[in-house]
Amino acid sequence: MGKTEIITDYEIYEKVLLGEVRRAERFLWIGTSDLKDLHVDKNGKMVPFLEVLSDLIKQGVEIRLIHAKEPGPAFRADFDRYPNLINGMERILCPRIHLKTVVVDGRIAYTGSANLTGAGMGAKSKRRRNFEAGILTTDPEMIDKLMDQFDNIWMGKHCKDCGRKEYCADSPILT
Repeated sequence: MGKTEIITDYEIYEKVLLGEVRRAERFLWIGTSDLKDLHVDKNGKMVPFLEVLSDLIKQGVEIRLIHAKEPGPAFRADFDRYPNLINGMERILCPRIHLKTVVVDGRIAYTGSANLTGAGMGAKSKRRRNFEAGILTTDPEMIDKLMDQFDNIWMGKHCKDCGRKEYCADSPILT
């Protein structure tokens, strides 16, 4: 049995984005409802989180991202700055996604209330960030359950009977 801890607010940014995500060696799975042009610290400089993902791709990390809606123009502009994201990061749009999950190498996972945004993940100043809470766990049973949920969505298990197919261009089953 692994360790499970409740993390809140700025701890989510520190432990998940600055810590575990950057330690990914094999794969990184991210599920989020909202997706914005989040910036994080990199060697004392604030950079788009997409730069961190780009760096991971260069190291051979496989990245999967599921999100509920297209991000705004600022995110798109940042995305275009890192061309290896186009083929190096698999992405699925699912309008029913409301989970917020990060799984790193199947060894540690975060799940909670925070979207992949500056206000959600705690990267903004104290006066601008949301009040968020979640768990960070190394418990294999909990990680397996989160990975099963993510994988079922990724593989389109729910698409046939979804009821929202008209909003989902990425659905593998559109009949």
